[in-house]
Amino acid sequence: MKFIDEARIEVLGGHGGNGCASFRREKFIPKGGPDGGDGGRGGSVWGVADRNINTLIDYRYARRHAASNGEHGRGADCYGAGGKDLELRFPVGTVVTDDETGALIADFDHHGQRLLLAKGGIGGLGNLHFKSSTNRAPRQFTRGEEGEQRRLRLELRVLADVGLLGMPNAGKSTLIAAVSNARPKIADYPFTTLHPNLGTVRTGDGRGFVIADIPGLVEGAAEGVGLGHQFLRHLARTRLLLHLVDAAPVDGAIDPAAQVRALVAELKKYDASLARKPRWLVLTKCDAIPPEARTSLVATMRRRLRTKAPIHAISAVSGEGARELMRDVQKFLEEDATQAAASRGDAVASGA
Repeated sequence: MKFIDEARIEVLGGHGGNGCASFRREKFIPKGGPDGGDGGRGGSVWGVADRNINTLIDYRYARRHAASNGEHGRGADCYGAGGKDLELRFPVGTVVTDDETGALIADFDHHGQRLLLAKGGIGGLGNLHFKSSTNRAPRQFTRGEEGEQRRLRLELRVLADVGLLGMPNAGKSTLIAAVSNARPKIADYPFTTLHPNLGTVRTGDGRGFVIADIPGLVEGAAEGVGLGHQFLRHLARTRLLLHLVDAAPVDGAIDPAAQVRALVAELKKYDASLARKPRWLVLTKCDAIPPEARTSLVATMRRRLRTKAPIHAISAVSGEGARELMRDVQKFLEEDATQAAASRGDAVASGA
């Protein structure tokens, strides 16, 4: 199935039915009084998160989604039936915003979450509501309200704990294939990855995490070079970024440290909060480097980049250092979760 992570749709709540102005007429009861019923409410449009869906392709071509209208009221105290609600199912991780104002409407971050997207109109009142001791034959009734109408923008942000970041051919797809159950396309030319890939890493004893691989980012992406910033949104929910760098580029003139700085600059152009996420440097393809040179390479990169973040030297092809990296990532995620839980507990305690 084609991967679609962005779409624009229009949702319309159903109109409420009109109230009825009617009078009771039976044999021997010529003036039976008002008996007009109310109109039914219009159906509403709801969004539901579904973990069995992983693309927005259903909404790329079907753009208009309308709930049914309520029925009009009738005589003999008959109320109109309410319109049926319409449910739209989205992948978990879909963010819904108003296409005109940009306001956030819904963030579907867990399976089964159900949120209102467009409310149906209220049904009108029949004339039986307007009778009184001084108004025995009311002819008033009200019309049903129109349903809410919205133009929405759907944006899918995959749910992953760890995101892989790097230039094209940095070895991201090779790494995710080596350590997880993902099987992305791997080839010896740039931009073999055209859409995000998700994989589950198992570190033993029932522990594990989800890792995401996105297409390579190049210098000038903010101006649309390569695939631009199109897929960086998928890293927004991650807790850790692994920045992969080719430690043994075929072109000897390529400077790995300069590549790191260029990519960090592109991150800042896209989203400063994304650039502030914890980010580890991973030097890939180290099987092409003599073992004695790897330690000095790590020290050189740390000195040139002036970073205290962890730096790992691995080879996804031979597996050297890859499993150790995954165990360190698992440890970081568990410690981060513990700290987050403690912070929430402190906040609750201070609020009490």
